[in-house]
Amino acid sequence: MRKSLTPLGESEMEILHHVWEMGEATVAQVKDRILMDRKVAYTTVMTIMKNLNDKGYLKYRKDGNTYVYSARKDPEEVQSSLVSGMIDKVFKGSTSALVQTLVKGENLSEKELQEIRKMIDDMED
Repeated sequence: MRKSLTPLGESEMEILHHVWEMGEATVAQVKDRILMDRKVAYTTVMTIMKNLNDKGYLKYRKDGNTYVYSARKDPEEVQSSLVSGMIDKVFKGSTSALVQTLVKGENLSEKELQEIRKMIDDMED
């Protein structure tokens, strides 16, 4: 069995983004948002949200019979953790190799390159 590069799957990330955007969300609310893009079953969304709770990414409170979910971790914390894991697994811990791949592989505009240079310059100050 292959191990994923990240501890979160694509559907899990999609649901996390919806919960982050809404602040709090029920399974039905997340399902309705996903339905704008593609078909999804209520039970699928429910299972993924329960898994995200079990993994420590979501938490919930009960409102009557309804579970209302919210994020246990903010987007920056999750993104940083996922990128760090990817750097370790894909680039053997080399952040510069990741940046080189991004800069060479992506068709960056001159504006984007200037923004990256400015970020680096600002970090050095």
